[in-house]
Order: sequence, then C-alpha cells, then structure tokens
Amino acid sequence: MEIIDILLAASFWEAAIRIATPLIFGVLGALICERAGVLNLGIEGIFTAGAMAGWMAVWLGAGLWGGVLVAALAGAFFGLIHAILTVPLGLSQHVSGIGVTLLATSLSYFTYRTALPDVSSPPRIEPFRPLDIPFLSDLPFIGQALFSQTAMTMLALVLVFVTGWVLYRTPLGLAIRAVGDNPSSVEAQGLSVYGLRIGAVVVGSSLMALGGAFLTMSAFDAFFFGMINGRGWVCIALTVFASWRPGKALIGALLFGAFDAFQVRLQTEVGAFLPSQVFLMMPYILSIIALIVVARKADYPKALLVPWFKGQR
Repeated sequence: MEIIDILLAASFWEAAIRIATPLIFGVLGALICERAGVLNLGIEGIFTAGAMAGWMAVWLGAGLWGGVLVAALAGAFFGLIHAILTVPLGLSQHVSGIGVTLLATSLSYFTYRTALPDVSSPPRIEPFRPLDIPFLSDLPFIGQALFSQTAMTMLALVLVFVTGWVLYRTPLGLAIRAVGDNPSSVEAQGLSVYGLRIGAVVVGSSLMALGGAFLTMSAFDAFFFGMINGRGWVCIALTVFASWRPGKALIGALLFGAFDAFQVRLQTEVGAFLPSQVFLMMPYILSIIALIVVARKADYPKALLVPWFKGQR
C-alpha cells in the first residue's frame, strides 16, 4: 500500500516532471538532429556548456531569460562545430560527437575556473521560481503536479507540441524528415541537404543546452562539476525509445523521471535493507529494459549516420 500511496501522490508526479524536464529538452534536441540524419554525441558536453553559460550569464547580470538565450547560443555554437565536421566534411559522427563533448565540457570547466579562480563554492543565483497560475495551480492533484512547475518546465512541454507540429505539419518538417531518410531526393527537389542538416543540428543543440540551463537556473541555483551526470547519454537512449517521435519522447522522459523519483522515495521506505546503489541503478535498469522492448520495432531514419556529398546518387 505504501508504494501505491507514493505513486498516487501529487508531490511524486511534481518531482517526476521536474526530473524529466532537462531530459525533455535533450531528447527533443537529439530527435531533431537524428531526424535529419546526424547523430549528435556531443549532447553531454552541450548540456554542460548550457548549464555553465546560462548560470554565468545570470550571475553577471543578464537576467534569467537572458541566461536562457546565452545557453541556447552556446549550444548552437557547439552544434555548428559538430555540423560542419559531419555534414559537408563527412567525418565520423561518433568521433566528432565525442570530441565536441570533450571540448564543451573542458571549455566550460576552464571558463569557470578562470572566471572564479579563488572560490571554494560556486556563487548562487536567484533561479526560476515555481509558477502560481490563478485557478490552475489550485486544481486538485494536477495543480500541484503540473501547474506549480517553473517557467522552463512549461517551455519544455510547449516545445514538445511545437516540435511535433513543425515535423509533421509543415513543409520544413517534411524536408527535415526526408533529408534523414533519402537526402538525394531532397536535392532533386532543389533543396539544400547541407543547409537542412546543419540547421537541424544547430537548433537541436540549442535545445540540448537548455536542458543543462534548467539544472543551474531552475532545479538548482549554481553550477557544479559533474552535475550533468550522464543525462545526455540518457537522452540518446530515450530518442530510440521514442522512435524519433516527440510525443513518445515526452512519455519516455516522464517515465525516466518517475523511475528516478520513485527510487528516491523507495530508499526512505526500505533503504535500511538494501544498499543505496541498488536504488540509484533502478531508473537506468528499467530504462534499458524499456529500450530493449521498444527498440526492436523502432522505425529509424534510413540515412542516420550515413555521410552524403553534393551530387551523390
């Protein structure tokens, strides 16, 4: 009964949605990149760059939404590097992505140490506060679980629907999906394969960086080394789980958030009988199981990881 009570508590789902928010940003970014045929393993480093850049901008006086913009621009910068290396130059997407992760992570840490050489703990900022939406925040259960989140969580949820609408209801979305399946047919229509792929990677990387910015500007109030903690890699797995569809990506992120929130609460119930590492492994083990079940039927972009050169047939 205690487990049922946990799952039915509004506070549990409030925590699950909060935990899922950076994953929503990240998986949407990865989904856009991969729909265009480019795997972006730079996501972990882009998360770190977005977290540091957004927090640093706010600390320097840019304001919260100014920090969000700076984080997105930082993500776009590293996404552009990855796009140039992999799209027109046709280099290995795996190697380039790992290189971007190492570059973005190291540059973020270097910038932090250079700007704050003598601090023993990071300076705090005033983060986004939970919203108080008239009437909606007072609704039973859903008011606390959904409508008392921060503005960045609401932005993430809106972007799920915007991404789905663009990909499946607009000519631009059709072109992005086509360039990830059959780039030669896109060139035959007079469209730029390079332009579409580079644009998708830049936009997707901007969204990834917002996932990192959420951690320093909404979930917490400072930048810490190692705070990304593998969330970028989780987003890559969730993209496959979602079969490259925004709606299923939202479900996957919420499931992972629920698993993570559940293990925290379960520790308080039976933590005396099991090592804490068992509970920390739970969300990842359950995610791997879900990925195995779903991935076998996933309809992946046919030109994903396949380099394309102008004039190729």
